[in-house]
Amino acid sequence: MSQPRTGTPGDVEEIHWPSLVAAVSSISAVGIAIGLGLPLLSIILEKRGISSTLIGLNTAMAGVAAMAAAPITTKLAHKYGVAPTMIWAVLISALSALGFYYAQDFWMWFPLRFAFHGATTTLFILSEFWINAASPPSKRGFVLGIYATVLSLGFAAGPLLFSILGSDGIFPFLIGAGAILLAAIPIFIARDESPVLEEKPELHFMRYVFLVPTATAAVFIFGAVEAGGLSLFPIFAVRAHFTESQAALLLTMMGVGNVIFQIPLGLLSDRIADKRPLLAGMALMGFIGSMMLPLLLNNWLLMAGLLLFWGGCVSGLYTVGLSHLGSRLTGSDLAAANAAFVFCYAMGTVAGPQAIGAAIDVAGNNGFAWAIAAFFGLYALLSGIRLMFIRKRA
Repeated sequence: MSQPRTGTPGDVEEIHWPSLVAAVSSISAVGIAIGLGLPLLSIILEKRGISSTLIGLNTAMAGVAAMAAAPITTKLAHKYGVAPTMIWAVLISALSALGFYYAQDFWMWFPLRFAFHGATTTLFILSEFWINAASPPSKRGFVLGIYATVLSLGFAAGPLLFSILGSDGIFPFLIGAGAILLAAIPIFIARDESPVLEEKPELHFMRYVFLVPTATAAVFIFGAVEAGGLSLFPIFAVRAHFTESQAALLLTMMGVGNVIFQIPLGLLSDRIADKRPLLAGMALMGFIGSMMLPLLLNNWLLMAGLLLFWGGCVSGLYTVGLSHLGSRLTGSDLAAANAAFVFCYAMGTVAGPQAIGAAIDVAGNNGFAWAIAAFFGLYALLSGIRLMFIRKRA
């Protein structure tokens, strides 16, 4: 019987390709839906005259939904099965994605955000569990590399679709909902291969937030910058006189950086025993890149090149942070720390859009770049101080 993600890995000897396709399809749907939905919804709210602070508050519902969905997802999958739970999540996320078009009152977007991101969080958690269970230990890195790359490609494809479709009419919403619904087909085909989720006692994982602070703080910053940047960058770019299409293509360049740098950074972290200097270095590069954003507003090509490398730094915080976590802990300790890792990511997705949106309202359009730089700079400073204290004690 396959073990849950919080337990030991399964003992399969060959890759279960139907399971792999089902899991990868669901996560690609999540990436496309979020990559298309975040800029699309932000631009529509901007056109309706909603303030950046309220747009950020509405976007922050994604993190609230993730924190709410995480503890109940495994219970639902244990009771109803992994594949049925994923299919229901597909239906809920698709219906809520389409619901945004028909919801004219702003308050209605809060429950819709909660439903959409709660359902996509469920897909994320269960697809990750499924792909781990379907992977032989000797090929797990290869399979997880496919998984991570497809997720990144989904995030990159979303803004690209937005640049083509624009924000007018129902068509962008139909495309987003349709992409999600397509994921139900491979899940249904592979339903008999879906792993069994065994219920285990809950671990008190919050103490791991402070046990491995370099990793958990890294994923908090990643969540804040990813969610806040992806949702509010179109506003920053449009106010800087880029077109909607140009803004979306710039987001796509950030997604491309996420794709092409993720595996090289992972390979680099494998060669380094202590990942903390690498994490601090990427945060410093993220800080410098953020401060350069206002200086490049008159040159689309330079802005695109900067965002290509900047996107790699942002994604690297997650990849290398998770690698650092695995290098420090094993077994049940690692399982509990992974839960804390996901929780800190969700916290970041709540804090980031709100802080960045408020910064735009208070400091003007450049507040976008300054707020992101503050996130990166704080992490670089704290991790640097921590490294100095550790070396002094050694």
